[in-house]
Amino acid sequence: MTEGAGTANDADSVSRRAHGPRARRRYRDIDGILVLDKPIGLSSNAALQAARRIFSARKAGHTGSLDPLASGVLPLCFGQATKVSGWLLDAAKTYEVTARLGVRTDTGDSDGQVVEESEWRHVDADRINQALVEFRGEIEQVPPMYSALKHQGRRLYQMAREGKVVERPPRKIRITELEILDFEKDSLRLHVSCSKGTYVRSLVEDLALRLDTLGHVTALRRIVAGPFDASMMVTIQQIESAAAEGQDALDQLLYSADAAVPQLSAVDLDSDSAHRLCRGQRLMLADPAAVGRVRIYGPEGVFLGLGELNDSGTLSPIRLFNVPASNPGSEDSGTLPGPSC
Repeated sequence: MTEGAGTANDADSVSRRAHGPRARRRYRDIDGILVLDKPIGLSSNAALQAARRIFSARKAGHTGSLDPLASGVLPLCFGQATKVSGWLLDAAKTYEVTARLGVRTDTGDSDGQVVEESEWRHVDADRINQALVEFRGEIEQVPPMYSALKHQGRRLYQMAREGKVVERPPRKIRITELEILDFEKDSLRLHVSCSKGTYVRSLVEDLALRLDTLGHVTALRRIVAGPFDASMMVTIQQIESAAAEGQDALDQLLYSADAAVPQLSAVDLDSDSAHRLCRGQRLMLADPAAVGRVRIYGPEGVFLGLGELNDSGTLSPIRLFNVPASNPGSEDSGTLPGPSC
């Protein structure tokens, strides 16, 4: 995972291609998750704002940032789907990363300035494979100075730009998959699956040091973020094309909020139980299907939100939605009879 800051001007230029001259915008309430293929050159926030303007979404947020250098899966949550963004922030990620050996930059990637060079010709595939073993599983990683983490109230990247270096305590991360995809001369391409909080730039630098050389990231593409993978992505150009066809075509690009938590068991409620739960009441289920966090659905398959089911069958609401008349992106959309959550 990498982090970066961008400007709204990037988003404005992308959005104006879809909407023409700037005009007073009317935002709308829309709920759902857009799996964006973030392009190289835009920060995550700039990409978010571009998509938000095309959708005219009143509320939006992304679920784990990518540097301008990086591309790939960036889930964007609109409206009430922001209530499940925390689950996506905590989800595992998968990347394809290309590194150049023999060169270190101040930022850990090719957007930075070269600060040191070293010999790399002694590195071969066997040596790389031996080193990769040491990075699989639970390891400790020191975050880079060019990151959005804070030290005494200031972002580390702000201090790094001033030439300052401060001590950063190591953090535990987990690398579940780490394999060579390609290796030619000083270019190494890797497949990496990792836990939240992993900095791929630091992983590349640490691996290079283990190989008795230096290294930095030259390309990074996220191909999986939690339940969302590259096959589900849409580009900004595809969003613009859908917008030209009309609002219905645009909204069909969205996944329903419950797509963020497919690993949770589902609990279906009848109308009376749904009403009680939406008023904040706990429910006793005669035959609980699971214990722990669950997805809750009302009549006609309407997603009501998330709850906690204990082993005695008590269902407690945790995060409930204001159920709209329709749920964009879901085939199981409908209206909850009577008062909504």
